[in-house]
Amino acid sequence: MHHPFDSFQPVINLLHEAAKDPNVLAIKQTLYRSGPNSEIVQVLAEAARNGKEVTAVIELRARFDEESNITVANILQEAGAVVVYGIVDYKTHAKMILIVRREHNQLVRYVHLGTGNYHAGNARMYTDYGLMTTHEDICEDVHRMFQELTGMGKMAKLKALLHAPFTLHSELLKLIEQEITCAQAGKFARIIIKVNALTEPQLITALYRASQAGVQVDLIIRSICCLIPQVEGMSENIHVRSIVGRFLEHTRVYYFEQGGEQKLYCASADWMGRNLFSRIETCFPILDKRIKQRILEDGLISYLNDNQNAWILQKNGQWHKVAVEKQAVSYSAQRYLIEKKSMKI
Repeated sequence: MHHPFDSFQPVINLLHEAAKDPNVLAIKQTLYRSGPNSEIVQVLAEAARNGKEVTAVIELRARFDEESNITVANILQEAGAVVVYGIVDYKTHAKMILIVRREHNQLVRYVHLGTGNYHAGNARMYTDYGLMTTHEDICEDVHRMFQELTGMGKMAKLKALLHAPFTLHSELLKLIEQEITCAQAGKFARIIIKVNALTEPQLITALYRASQAGVQVDLIIRSICCLIPQVEGMSENIHVRSIVGRFLEHTRVYYFEQGGEQKLYCASADWMGRNLFSRIETCFPILDKRIKQRILEDGLISYLNDNQNAWILQKNGQWHKVAVEKQAVSYSAQRYLIEKKSMKI
């Protein structure tokens, strides 16, 4: 799901059905920003009162929402849910739901992973991705991450997911290095990154080396970008743009050409030191070919073609609104997605 172009209601419906389903045994969820009046919070409380094992990992230190999150914790605890606050010294910024259901004498896991918060209001104003899946490796990884968050904080060994502060940063460096190797071997090499901010020095240095090796690098950065693009001999193959439109761009998507293998990830983490070293974050691969292609076309290429809401970062650090050539057709990525989804606004 690509919010707000796709409704957030299926996520809420998933929890509603789980709360009432007699075969659902447990619901586990991370909450970073939600609010005491959130329908999700009320549903989790209902599930606990219905006898489900409900575990909520609440980040009390979400900026500007500290008081609200304490109220949420009290509501859930009074309903009988288990409330935990994650690992000491690490903010829990990951967006995860795990539902465990008994089916034919077996336990089946259902998972939701997202790039944004479980906040219905934000889901109408922010662009974010959400994935629902029963993929066994992904579900097992989410189960292990909840064990990590609700236990003693021991690092979980994961099969499919990358997670901060443990494996995400090092694996991103490896992915960039693999793209450099492809370019050096004469293969087409490309990296497309869409995040809210890019400030982490090692990743910036790696992207410079990728540019120098001939990798085509496109960065869609909503706010802070400490990388300097278009500098001859250093970053001439790097282009940086920001989309400022009706909705606040919040998706985090990482794409690597990988010699035609095309690896694509969605994540809760920006490319900042605080996300990669001081927070619990999830980065999940998109394995379904159709979904991968849809995210590539609608969530990345579409934004690179935007000539209405795009601002281009210059090598002097200034942002200039994209210049539209006289013969060019006007194109807005957000408008295209609104029309494609027949979204009512």
